[in-house]
Amino acid sequence: MSKPTDTTATTLKDHVASYLKEESKIKLGGGPKAIERQHEKGRLTARERVARLVDPLEGSPERKLGVATDSTAHDIPNFQELGLWAAHNMYAEHGGAPAAGVVTGIGSVQGKLCMIIANDATVKAGAFFPMTCKKIIRAQTIAHAARLPLIYLVDSAGVFLPMQEDVFPDTDDFGRIFRNNAVISADGIPQIAAIMGYCVAGGGYLPVLCDTLLMTEGSGLYLAGPALVKAAIGQQVTDEELGGASMHASISGTIDFKEPDDDACIRRVRELVGKYGADSRSHEVTKSRLIATARSGDDLYTLFTDKPGTQYDVKEIIACLVDSRAMPNAEGHESLAPDFDEYKADYGQSLVCGYAKIGGHACGVVANQKKITQRQMPGGKAGPSKFTNMPGVIYDDSADKAARFIMDCNQRKIPIIFLHDTTGFMVGRDSEQGGIIRAGAKMVNAMSNCVVPKIVVVLGGSYGAGNYAMCGRAFDQFISFAWPGAKCAVMGANQATGVLATIEEASRKRKGETIDEETHKQILAAVHAGYTEQADIRHAAARGWVDRIIEPHKTRDELIAALNAAAQGWDYTKPFKTGVLQT
Repeated sequence: MSKPTDTTATTLKDHVASYLKEESKIKLGGGPKAIERQHEKGRLTARERVARLVDPLEGSPERKLGVATDSTAHDIPNFQELGLWAAHNMYAEHGGAPAAGVVTGIGSVQGKLCMIIANDATVKAGAFFPMTCKKIIRAQTIAHAARLPLIYLVDSAGVFLPMQEDVFPDTDDFGRIFRNNAVISADGIPQIAAIMGYCVAGGGYLPVLCDTLLMTEGSGLYLAGPALVKAAIGQQVTDEELGGASMHASISGTIDFKEPDDDACIRRVRELVGKYGADSRSHEVTKSRLIATARSGDDLYTLFTDKPGTQYDVKEIIACLVDSRAMPNAEGHESLAPDFDEYKADYGQSLVCGYAKIGGHACGVVANQKKITQRQMPGGKAGPSKFTNMPGVIYDDSADKAARFIMDCNQRKIPIIFLHDTTGFMVGRDSEQGGIIRAGAKMVNAMSNCVVPKIVVVLGGSYGAGNYAMCGRAFDQFISFAWPGAKCAVMGANQATGVLATIEEASRKRKGETIDEETHKQILAAVHAGYTEQADIRHAAARGWVDRIIEPHKTRDELIAALNAAAQGWDYTKPFKTGVLQT
């Protein structure tokens, strides 16, 4: 096995530095001038509101004073933001929509983990783009799965009208948000909405479909604004008469609490969250991050490699993520070892499966092995023979093993962590005759029917059907993370380029164009560049296929936060069934 080089570590760190720089720009929303305009109205920005809503970190001055943080920083402590890269490099013809104009994530409020959804009025007045809808629906889906209370901080002009046909009608568009409000409420999951700006047209249904509704003075809640009312029925009214906080508090009776400003409204929300009872299905949430690991998270930068021709042992990656336990060494002394019990360690070695604890949470781990492994093949008179497994490839025996392991995790009622770095399933005559399709279908079946939380981390590549088997986006992930520089596509750029270039050249030839060597090179370069861009994890995150791009050394903390969220209220009573398995 070749050793990762310092160049590899530098490359990964460079990826992280580049992503963090870009993230800082995204977090500015509509930019400094738009933030200033929001402040001139006497209103906080979405990120400032979230920062004051969530509990301060343990040990901070605000925690000692027992008050919410007053931080206006763009990085919000105690808040796991989701979908930050949504709409990245999209809607350029409309000036873009950083983070899709909404902040979503899981934060602690009065000690209870909540899903927080805050419209960013600095981005097109908080209007809804197609990705805004998808991002909010994704947040609702996560909250529904783990029974997390939802807090909506509303400040939105409604549908972005130039794109209304892509926002308004479909099953993953604007209306689905309101459907989810109603279904979540019916399932007994608390929802609070605080209107701290405008809430107009169809968007007005979101807060009114929640259990508790607050509104600040100077805000507006109405189906049609004064100008539209005058045009439609000739009636001339003021904002306050039509949908102001005082009107809704004293005349329509629509709102439950009227507050003078953002700060008072946020304080009231915090008080209301603190007065919820416990969910009867809630599990004890561990907040321990003090349990030592066998290896430091910083080691990930030297252990991991994505350079062609190099390998790494995913078990060393796992050692940086899971809790440790004391184990006697050869001298009889105790040393720290990963708290990881590997399942069928000598069988199906291209996938590593095992039981672990992460931050005190019991869980299962399914990880692609990125080094060459050996497979024992059945033999005749000569006895068993050996076969070499390529790194990152899923073979039939590995898929069989993983399917059985996934079923056992469901039997144990423990979450499953999937660590992606795969080129997909093995192809070729031997693999097909060995039943790779049958074994792969078995793994996909078991994974698809999981009733336990499924958490994904894309370390390197996530390609083809390997993405599906390792719980890709289409398979009800609870939360998905990715490292900077990760890739996700049907196949790698090098493999795809030849196929796509051949198709392009054939199309040109049919039109009578002659393809010389120089044209051939230009086509290859253009196709490779385009495909590489689409495989970039930022492309996936922009479209909502990844919830959060994370710094590698913080992976353990991110996993603990996700496991805490799942533990708060996940319903483990649902029976596990797979239907017919192709054995």
